[in-house]
Amino acid sequence: MYLSPDQLRRCTVAVDLGAARTRVHVKGSGLIVDEPSIVAVNVRSGVLIAVGSPAERMSGRTPAHIRVVRPISHGTVVDIQMARRMLRAMVGERVSRSWRLKPRLRVAVCVPHDADPLARRAAIETMTGVGAHRVLLVDTLLAAGIGCGLPVEEPEAALVVLCGAAATQVAVLSLGSIVAAAKVPVGGETIEQAIALHLRNRHELTLPTQAVRALRLNVSGVDDGTPPETVVHGRDVATGLARTVQVNPEEVRAAMQSPLTGLVDAIRSVLHRCPPDLVADLADRGIMLAGGSALLPGLDERLRQATGMPVSIAQNPATGAITGLAALIEGKVRPLNMDSLPL
Repeated sequence: MYLSPDQLRRCTVAVDLGAARTRVHVKGSGLIVDEPSIVAVNVRSGVLIAVGSPAERMSGRTPAHIRVVRPISHGTVVDIQMARRMLRAMVGERVSRSWRLKPRLRVAVCVPHDADPLARRAAIETMTGVGAHRVLLVDTLLAAGIGCGLPVEEPEAALVVLCGAAATQVAVLSLGSIVAAAKVPVGGETIEQAIALHLRNRHELTLPTQAVRALRLNVSGVDDGTPPETVVHGRDVATGLARTVQVNPEEVRAAMQSPLTGLVDAIRSVLHRCPPDLVADLADRGIMLAGGSALLPGLDERLRQATGMPVSIAQNPATGAITGLAALIEGKVRPLNMDSLPL
């Protein structure tokens, strides 16, 4: 159905429930939450031990009675009760009480483009459980396009590639709507799994998740040329003992290239389904990279070589979706045609 600008402007809160991070923007207060979407809970007592960054540091280091849970996967709420508890803990009791005191509190939430009715309903029930009276669902791709500064409301093409933790969404936007879109299961976590598999096969070393992520970030900061080797600590596959090896960032870059093939194919598929006039518009504007994984080393150059189009990275790629959603509820952007599922 059509979502009018007045409906969005009546929203007080904008929420981006991402697989990696949860972000909450309150009208008049700005971004109040930007935390990892993870909680640690005591399975014996049911007590919530930690939320966000403290819970993330516990991952892989907890005893049997403490479980680290990610209630959001691929941008979809998979554990409604735990997602509600996570949001309440993140926004704090003071903000939660102020939400409950508003009998007509309206919330706008980002959802993936291909979200099915169950996924949409899960997002709605999560927000109503923390005090929302009415929930408006906005396509994440449209919000990201607006947050990156693309002219999505103009009669011209804008290509946005939203690189998430578990998946990447690709869409061509025009006149405030999505012309063609695709989703591929390639994201930051996929890249980290490829790196971990390479280290296991090449060096017979098993790394914890956080160590793989740190290695990927170190490679991201290496300039072109002859990069220095990186020292990593892990567990030997054969003996099970701790071992240290030196890894060349170039071999890490090579391990990251294989998963990116699916992303290139998704972009080509989206362009193939677009009218020629819109594809011609993209020859000059090119591709806009957004999302927390947009800064993967070599990603922009790989897409530039595969598509022959210029590739730009958003100024703040990780917060593109919440920035665009905040602009909508603040009335800074006028959408022409947006689909939603209001409660």
